[in-house]
Amino acid sequence: MLDVKTEVADALAAGRPVVALESTLISHGLAYPTNLEVARELEEIVRREGAVPATVAILNGRPCVGVEDGGIERLAEGTDIRKVSRRDIPIAVALQQDGATTVASTMYLARRAGVQVFATGGIGGVHRGYPFDVSADLPELAQTSVIVVCAGAKSILDLPLTLEWLETHGVPVLGYGTEEFPAFYSRGSGVPVDVRVDTPGEVAQVWLAKQKMGLVGGLLVAVPVPLEVELVASEGERAIEAALAAADAQGIRGKAVTPFVLAEVARLTGGRSVEANVALLRNNARVAARIAVALAKD
Repeated sequence: MLDVKTEVADALAAGRPVVALESTLISHGLAYPTNLEVARELEEIVRREGAVPATVAILNGRPCVGVEDGGIERLAEGTDIRKVSRRDIPIAVALQQDGATTVASTMYLARRAGVQVFATGGIGGVHRGYPFDVSADLPELAQTSVIVVCAGAKSILDLPLTLEWLETHGVPVLGYGTEEFPAFYSRGSGVPVDVRVDTPGEVAQVWLAKQKMGLVGGLLVAVPVPLEVELVASEGERAIEAALAAADAQGIRGKAVTPFVLAEVARLTGGRSVEANVALLRNNARVAARIAVALAKD
């Protein structure tokens, strides 16, 4: 029950580098037509770096690792696309729905296909004031063996607790060119990572050592947002908190929260948050592709 795009399957069979890309950013993270433009651009960035892109989604109830351009258009333009985490996969499959995959479900499906490297924007984490409210991304990192390249997590989360959770469950956190865990729109959080790495080859070596030791679970590679588009931490946090308060005041719940909050943050920052989001997505795709290439050489 897994459709792997021919180009992706051929690359995996030949040992060539492949990078998984999630689809929630297409259907729920960015507005149309920016979402379509960015989705296509991320695939092109991966190609330019010498790897094969594999956008992951569920279409007509079929989990897909690698989506044709028509499928990407459908995800970008659709208004009834289910947001699919791990728990939602069997629901979307059984009901033959279209679904955009989160970090957790993208990891799971990518691993099922044999893809080892995945680029995303930011991961979920432990919520402030609610230590039992843990994103499904974290347990997925603990149990699914995939390298996840991200820009950290949004500062509205409890970043120290998020990293404590990952430590407890054996997930190494590497800072790519940094000693601090990035806070999505901001380059630093004041919270240290496990170790700094500066090259794709170093990431590949850590991953190979982890595999040889039989240690199950993911490897988190945290890449700071490019300096020229960074939002000062206090500015980004104020905008996120204001947007969440507005969502609460208007009774917005569930899957409607994320698109509302993103649109509100964009408004409050004069569009600078969208610029930062797109820039970090591009950067993460580039870094992930370079890691996949380095891994394929070893």
